Amino acid sequence: MHSFKLPYTQYLHFMKNIFGLDFSNFRGDLFGGLTAGIVALPLALAFGVQSGLGAAAGLYGAIFISFFAALFGGTNTQISGPTAPMTAVSMVVIAGIVAAFEGNLEKALPAILIIFLIAGLIQIGLGFIRVGEYIRYIPYPVISGFMSGIGVLIILSQLLPFFGYDVKQDTSYVETFKVEAQENLLQKIHNDELKEGVANIEDYYTNTSELGSQISDAQIIEEATNIASSKAKKPLGSLKTLPRALQNINWIEVLLAALTIFIIYGFKRITTVVPSTLVALIVVSAGAFLILGKTGYRPISKIPSGFPPLRTDIFQGLQLSTISPYLKYSLILAGLGAIDSLLTSIVADNLTKTKHNPNKELVGQGIGNSIAAVFGGIPGAGATIRTVVNINSGGKSKISGMVAGLLLLIMLLALGPLASNIPNAVLAGILITVGIGVMDYKGIRHMGQLPITEVAIMLIVLLLTVFWDLLGAVAIGMILASLLFMKKTSEVVDNRTNTAPLKEFSREIPWNDEGDTIDKIGDKVYIKHLDGPLFFGFASRFQDMIKALPDMSVVVMRMDKVPYVDQSGLYAMEDAIMDLQGQGIQVAFTDLHGQPKDMFKEFNVVPGLVDESLNFKTFADCGHWLEDTFKTDLDFPEDVTGEPEIVEGE
Repeated sequence: MHSFKLPYTQYLHFMKNIFGLDFSNFRGDLFGGLTAGIVALPLALAFGVQSGLGAAAGLYGAIFISFFAALFGGTNTQISGPTAPMTAVSMVVIAGIVAAFEGNLEKALPAILIIFLIAGLIQIGLGFIRVGEYIRYIPYPVISGFMSGIGVLIILSQLLPFFGYDVKQDTSYVETFKVEAQENLLQKIHNDELKEGVANIEDYYTNTSELGSQISDAQIIEEATNIASSKAKKPLGSLKTLPRALQNINWIEVLLAALTIFIIYGFKRITTVVPSTLVALIVVSAGAFLILGKTGYRPISKIPSGFPPLRTDIFQGLQLSTISPYLKYSLILAGLGAIDSLLTSIVADNLTKTKHNPNKELVGQGIGNSIAAVFGGIPGAGATIRTVVNINSGGKSKISGMVAGLLLLIMLLALGPLASNIPNAVLAGILITVGIGVMDYKGIRHMGQLPITEVAIMLIVLLLTVFWDLLGAVAIGMILASLLFMKKTSEVVDNRTNTAPLKEFSREIPWNDEGDTIDKIGDKVYIKHLDGPLFFGFASRFQDMIKALPDMSVVVMRMDKVPYVDQSGLYAMEDAIMDLQGQGIQVAFTDLHGQPKDMFKEFNVVPGLVDESLNFKTFADCGHWLEDTFKTDLDFPEDVTGEPEIVEGE
């Protein structure tokens, strides 16, 4: 019996055809992936801590997202993993769900990971329905305001860790929440009794003291600690708690965080070959461990050794009612991850002179995030800095991103217990530099030169992102930007279409191919020049124009320069035609083409309202009909396009 052995060249050909893996630049991809993985390590740990799930969750996310997003994605040089915007949203999700589970992270974890999993599945769906092609239409002021808001969020979230202040250890502050904690516990006990059918609503008010006897002081303190911690993690709560942090500064923690920031910015001036973030992580962590010992500072959460465990428990006993209030965050995680990744893909294209596949990239990111979720990792996206490092280090294919993920896995297996000794203040310092770096200084720098409306949108989105709601900030920004765009577009169309005041009813400037039509029969025919899309932003103005027309026998609608008609525009045209016909005025079209033609035929505007015989291919054809109708000879220049006539002195 002969064993089957695939020749090496055929194996490479097989891998390229099936997975799109190209080994022709293996050395460059290997070095690029190793370098990007080294850059990713400290950020993965920092983002994990910031999210609230711990450093291990950040590392797990970086491993699986980097590997699978590279394998299945549509950008060859993309390095993916936890990013600042995605972590900021994850932090909100985690804090909200943990609060709903009475501050118990272990109980809340299945619901959290399910939200992350759903976000990944949504991204896969977005890729399949080809949404990736439309991401580029998001207005820049919205992106700018959101990214700057994310930067401010990250900085605010690290103010308390920077000063070494832990709300949970501030007993006098925690005690201020004891009354609220007792009310919460009473309400929980009563709700449990209502579910079991052993109490009614009136019992809550009549038996408060009896219910209170079921609560111990330890339970009240634990609940008060959870409330204080939850409030301090929010932007406003962080600012309100800052005075207490300044009164209780831990100077060792401040020194470690400040030294980390100093090295990150200072080492870049020496060389950029070695990532300054990694240098800061190793130097400050090693120094703190050797000089202060394990008990001299607050370390990060313990990183488990071994391969990341598969979290099948997240599917057991989970109720939709538990996660339904947070499903909106799955949408924003999916959308934000898509934007973040595809913007990075554009950067990669510019550097490599290649073209990414946006929909395939979304599928790859969704697969990576879904797999990361079932292994307990936080979600991520394409990371710009890591991608640029990969490209500059020689990475050209998907192999580089897969190598980065494998390197992080090896580091986890070999160095997990050692990494557990990293000071929390070091990661706070790293995150502060990340928050500073993620802000859109280009947009901020040009605020003085930009239109006030765009600046207003940018600032509104920024403030809403920081102090209200991430999803709401983007939604309101998109609405405001869309309204602004529609207003500007309708003004442009209005200016092009209506070249003279209607109250004076000065004639519109004739187009070149109209010859002497206006001179000979202008008192009987009005030629309406439409220049631009007929859409809802212009529909009401169009109706006003038609109502202002004087007594005429024929109105000719020139559709030469109308590329698009939406539903509002269609209905406005229908109303205008019926209004004119009701006055005994004939309506004719010229050069109805493309989408407007299909729209008019689909809704029976032509031939329903306007007979096909009055739907002329060119104005010359319409002119011959006008000659027959008004028994006159008209002059039409040959080989002339329908452009406005340029009159000297105008």
